[in-house]
Formats: sequence, structure tokens, C-alpha cells
Amino acid sequence: MIDPLVDSFQAALVGRDRSAFAACCALDVHYEDPLTGPALRGCDALGDHAARLWVASPNAKIEQAGERLGNGRYLAAPIRLTGTHTGELPGMPPTRKAYSVHAVLYCELDPPRERLWRIRAFFDLYDASVQLGVLPAHGGVGERALMLLRGFGLRARS
Repeated sequence: MIDPLVDSFQAALVGRDRSAFAACCALDVHYEDPLTGPALRGCDALGDHAARLWVASPNAKIEQAGERLGNGRYLAAPIRLTGTHTGELPGMPPTRKAYSVHAVLYCELDPPRERLWRIRAFFDLYDASVQLGVLPAHGGVGERALMLLRGFGLRARS
């Protein structure tokens, strides 16, 4: 049951068909990832969120990145999202840079155990931003300057 459900969800994320989420998600699905802010509710909101990916990265692909685990009610599915940022995002012009982001989908199934009901996607947003050239790489002068601007590293010396 886990594999067909997650395969269907992965296909919906990059499939450019908003209605595809209804085949694998409960109508009142709750979805969140580092880019959503508060959790999205419903297949329509999830479809709108995915559509931003379709615009920003028309060549996006998702593949299984490890063994999927489940106990009948919850499941965890490691994935890898790859593509090139060639399209507009709100407030961010195309960087034309490739990215490869590992993520874990942690999901709860609906009460009949037929569809995804609550989905949380965990991934390293900072790393994705570095790959797109939006933030400086770890360990460099740029990162240290950014941390200083955010107030880290400014301590009164005794």
C-alpha cells in the first residue's frame, strides 16, 4: 500500500495536473514544508503550491532516495528532488542554476488508511538556497557576514 500511494504523490508533485492530488490525498489533506509557512489545507491549496514548482522548475523530477517505512498509519519516504530554476518565483527571478535536494516525506494516512492525510516534507532550505546562489556557502566569509548581520557572533567581551 505504501509504494503505490507515495509513487502517486511524487508523480502529482511534478505532474503538472492539480487534480492528481485527489487520487492520493484526502480532500482535507494538510501539507507543510519549509516554503509553505502555515500548513496548507486541501487538495486545491496543495495543487497551487505545486504549481509554483512547475513554473519555477519545469524540468523538476522526484525519485525515491531510500527505503520507505510504514506501520499502517504513518509512513516515511526519502526522496530527491532535482531540476533547474528557470522560471519566475514571487520575488525571485530565475537563477538558471541546477539543484538537488534530499527530503523526507513524513505522512499520516486518513482513518480508512487509503490516502495521505497529513504530509510534512523536511529538507534543508539553506542548502537549496546555496545551490541556487541565493545564500552564501557554509563556512565562507559570506556566511560569517550574514550571521553577523543576523546578530550571531556579537557578544560583549568580558
